[in-house]
Amino acid sequence: MASYNRIILMGNLTREPELSYTPSNTAVCKFGLATNHKWKDREGNPREEACFVSCVIFGRSGETFNQYMSKGQSVLVEGRLTLNQWTSPDGEKKSRHEVFVERFTFTGGPRGESGGGGTPQRAATGAPAAAGAGGGYDGPPPPTDDDIPF
Repeated sequence: MASYNRIILMGNLTREPELSYTPSNTAVCKFGLATNHKWKDREGNPREEACFVSCVIFGRSGETFNQYMSKGQSVLVEGRLTLNQWTSPDGEKKSRHEVFVERFTFTGGPRGESGGGGTPQRAATGAPAAAGAGGGYDGPPPPTDDDIPF
C-alpha cells in the first residue's frame, strides 16, 4: 500500500523557539505555530478559527531557526506529520500530533520588525539569504542574450 505524509503550513510562532541538544550533540529546536482559517457563516457573519501545531527541527537547521526566529514572526514550514505518545507521571496516556520540519522559509521581516507577508528573508533550507538590506541579490548581473550560447 502506498502512502504519502507531507504537510505545509504557514503561520506565526506562538512562543519563543526552544533549543536543546541530544546526548549525541544533535540540535533540537521546538516551537509552536498558529494558523488561522477565516470564513463567513450562513448568515454572512465573519468567523475565524485558529489551529495550534507543535513543530520540531533537528540539526543545523534547528540552530539557524532558533537564531533568527522569535514569538509572533511568520514562517512557512514543510515536513511530515508524526504522532507522539507518552504516559504522564500520573499514569495517564497522552498523545499529540507534531510536525517534523524538513524545510522552512522565513516570511516576515528581521527580528524586531513585525512579521507578515513580506519577501522571504531566508532560503528554504534555513541558510541566511544573500547579504544586503532586505535579503536582496548582490551577485553578478544575469547574463544577456548575447552571453547565452544557444
